[in-house]
Amino acid sequence: MASQDDVLELETFLPYRLYHLADLVSREFARIYKDRLGLTRPEWRTLAGLGQHGTMTATALGEQSSMHKTKVSRAVAELERRRWLTRSPDEKDGRIEHLTLTKAGHVAYRDMVPLAKNFERDLLGKLQSSDQDHIVQLLRKLESAILDRS
Repeated sequence: MASQDDVLELETFLPYRLYHLADLVSREFARIYKDRLGLTRPEWRTLAGLGQHGTMTATALGEQSSMHKTKVSRAVAELERRRWLTRSPDEKDGRIEHLTLTKAGHVAYRDMVPLAKNFERDLLGKLQSSDQDHIVQLLRKLESAILDRS
């Protein structure tokens, strides 16, 4: 018989619990932006990144949103097909494109922002107000501790 130390219970293993919670939250929010804006997860992350930062490269979008370059590329192609973003080549390096939202893209972004903020408010509203600040601080501490190690 295996001892307690030889068994890893996923349901209580913090990295798995964080992943599982992130996935649950992401899927729940996906229902909202998919229903309202017809976007996939990579498309909404791309829209959000460009709306927040203005002009970005695909590489910068991938880094900001933790997406693989193929997902970024597909999202960019779809948002361009919708005429929500434009590409312009870099003046010094033709391999680099700068991505910018069009007027229609900005309208979609402005439609998405209140959806995201309401979702976050509802999610945090499931916690007591003292726990809301605490969870944000704890997440920040965990992120910092991991980033400091790399």
